[in-house]
Amino acid sequence: MREYALTLLVAAAVTYLVTPLVRNLAVKFGAITAVRARDVHSVPTPRIGGLAMFAGMAAGLLVASELRYLRDVFQGPTWQGLLMAGALITVVGVIDDRWGMDAFTKFAGQVAASGILVWKGVQLVWLPLPGGTWALPREVLVFLTILLIVVTINAVNFVDGLDGLAAGIVGIAAAAFFTYYYVFAVAKGYDRQVDAAMIAALLVGMCAGFLPHNFNPARIFMGDTGSMLIGLLLASATISITGQFDIRTAREFNGIIVLLPLLLPLLVLALPFLDLLLAVVRRTAAGRSPFAPDKKHLHHRLLEIGHTHRRAVLLMYLWAAIIAFATVTLSIFNQPFVVLGVAVLVAGGAVLLMTLPRIKARRAAGAQGTADQMGSV
Repeated sequence: MREYALTLLVAAAVTYLVTPLVRNLAVKFGAITAVRARDVHSVPTPRIGGLAMFAGMAAGLLVASELRYLRDVFQGPTWQGLLMAGALITVVGVIDDRWGMDAFTKFAGQVAASGILVWKGVQLVWLPLPGGTWALPREVLVFLTILLIVVTINAVNFVDGLDGLAAGIVGIAAAAFFTYYYVFAVAKGYDRQVDAAMIAALLVGMCAGFLPHNFNPARIFMGDTGSMLIGLLLASATISITGQFDIRTAREFNGIIVLLPLLLPLLVLALPFLDLLLAVVRRTAAGRSPFAPDKKHLHHRLLEIGHTHRRAVLLMYLWAAIIAFATVTLSIFNQPFVVLGVAVLVAGGAVLLMTLPRIKARRAAGAQGTADQMGSV
């Protein structure tokens, strides 16, 4: 555990220290996010902050490779795949953040980065499916691996709508995943020195190091450079987990135990996915393109009902934490009703917090109306 903590701290420290340098580079480079009608920031802000996050990842990998406890992790090619795929997706992000890139070219870059990971051994080995079928043809598993990585990359990119939102949500998901694997490995006697846990620790450190610069009011945005990179790593961590369990061993457990961690990125990002779906329906019903921007996303609505920028982000963090840690707890403990009951209670509190400004506004309006009536009498 100490080695993972050191890896996390190195990734966080390097990301934090390099971010101001990247900010200056972004200003000189012209990678600035202008203020648009649908944006919530009020001043032009530098982006390509993902460069600092990539530096944190590379530094964390370098330090981890020299630690005796984690040295076995570097016997395989996974770390090479992370560096190569991370470098490619970072370059694609920088180009898009600075000059713009059409959707097809960006998608091709994402698929290429996913292909590098598969080439270096980061791929699904089996899937828990209805009827007890675990093994699938390699071609199918390769396709599903690339699909999951690309979907996760774009989901994280979509989440990046408020200062600190993407980094916080992905950091929470990575922390929950690390907790899942480490506790499960200790309980079942599995190897604790694995790629999945190391990637999760790196990801938590990268997000933690970037957040002080990115939390509202943000001094720099991660841009597509950062959102695609952390999406790539989040998917890599969860996919790598299938290689840690033998198929015959995995069949001994409830399918949900091994399936939930694979779904963790999608579950944590379920709320943004729902927001995306509603946006497509809303725009199509209005006769507009489903890709046409507007200010009716969930985070915009939270601001409209009276939440501050920071409070809106913290509420989104709370939802991510509820989903992530409820998922992890369901995977570890055999008491689903207790876990779900606690999750429902916490979720109810989160809903109350989200609607509190509107309730206060209605009470204030009612009190004002009563005062006006009393005055007229």
